[in-house]
Amino acid sequence: MGKRIKCLLPDNLTEQKLKSGEDIMASKQPSVMTVAAIGSIPLIMTLGNSMLIPVLPKMQSELHLTSFQASLTISVFSIVAAVFIPVLGYLSDRFSRKAVILPALFLYGAGGILAGIAAALFSHAFAWILAGRTLQGIGAAGTAPIAMALTGDLFKGDKESRVLGLVEASNGFGKVLSPILGALIALLVWYGTFFAFPVVVVVSIFLTWVFIKEKPKKKEPPGLGKYVKGLAGVFKDDGRWLCTAYLAGATCLFTLFGILFFLSNVLEKSYKIDGVMKGLILAIPLLVMCTTSYITGSKIGKNQRLMKKLIVTGFCLMTLSYALLTFFRGLFLFIPVLAIGSLGTGLILPCVNSFITNAVGKEKRGFVTSLYGSVRFLGVAVGPPVFGRLMAWSRPGMFISIACFTFAVGLLSLLLIRPQTEKGSSGGEEKKKRSRHTILEPVGGR
Repeated sequence: MGKRIKCLLPDNLTEQKLKSGEDIMASKQPSVMTVAAIGSIPLIMTLGNSMLIPVLPKMQSELHLTSFQASLTISVFSIVAAVFIPVLGYLSDRFSRKAVILPALFLYGAGGILAGIAAALFSHAFAWILAGRTLQGIGAAGTAPIAMALTGDLFKGDKESRVLGLVEASNGFGKVLSPILGALIALLVWYGTFFAFPVVVVVSIFLTWVFIKEKPKKKEPPGLGKYVKGLAGVFKDDGRWLCTAYLAGATCLFTLFGILFFLSNVLEKSYKIDGVMKGLILAIPLLVMCTTSYITGSKIGKNQRLMKKLIVTGFCLMTLSYALLTFFRGLFLFIPVLAIGSLGTGLILPCVNSFITNAVGKEKRGFVTSLYGSVRFLGVAVGPPVFGRLMAWSRPGMFISIACFTFAVGLLSLLLIRPQTEKGSSGGEEKKKRSRHTILEPVGGR
């Protein structure tokens, strides 16, 4: 027993000193350029899908593709990203966030160059475009989810929530900007969009390389076996609410990209609206989501009870929006009603981001946030094809089905997502202390 006390005291005292050092670091005002660098990372990732949405009909006609084949340029990118995100999340925990982000950004740009050159030079370019999109998907896996973990590493308290809100707003801003950019570039040449990716990536690489300064690791990261065992413990204790939070985030992205795919087709086929005007109309619901995300992230702080209320409220607004869209066909009323759902999405995403980022300690944060990124990408991947099938079946049936789905996810969020004060020690200091003591105890200590 005496040996155990001697063993524990130095480690606890050291950890208290380190923690007080972190508090001092957290009290410093974050550099504007550091925040800009973090915000640029999810912005790059967002461009990968949203910029192509206005271009898909043109690519379909130029390459003589079916509607399903054209949608694969979105789905392949998202599915590959979903597969690789957990791998890169582990690597970011094992080594460092920048060691993953910078090569990922480079690969993202290289994929755009491959797809663009293939589209410009080859008559049968579709396979090469998918290869380029595959490279971009791998690169995207190391961007936004790792940026969330990096935010949790560098900032604490209200600053963390504000920066997470900025990350989601940057994500949303990319969605607002990208349809307009995609439509503008397509006026010159439809495949010019692919060449836009590496141009924007260069800026993010520079900002990340110069202005993001990671804190040195205080101890050697755990090996793979110990790491997996620790993650299993996290999901054993918090799996129900954590998986519900994952589902909430994925649902937002599923409905968002599904409705954008639907709206893009309707604008072109029913209203003959194309080009910049089409991009501007697609940007309206995205702008509502982006603005709401930023305001929400700046106001929620660390108040998890408020976050839960906003998540449930957001799903109520999404359900109301999709239910009402069953009765509206004219754009004059359709867009404002759709914006109600975008308002709900903007309330949900920053709150879910904050819940998930604070679910575990720094040593496993990369994997947990990356797994969240995976399910978000899967939501993006299945959105266009599912909405496409539902459109072919029944327009009213599509909106009623989606409204029922968002209502169900909102109900699950109400029942299963629990603030830390309700979860007891889950994710709190008592749990951390218990886990720390268990690791430090000698074999047979109990």
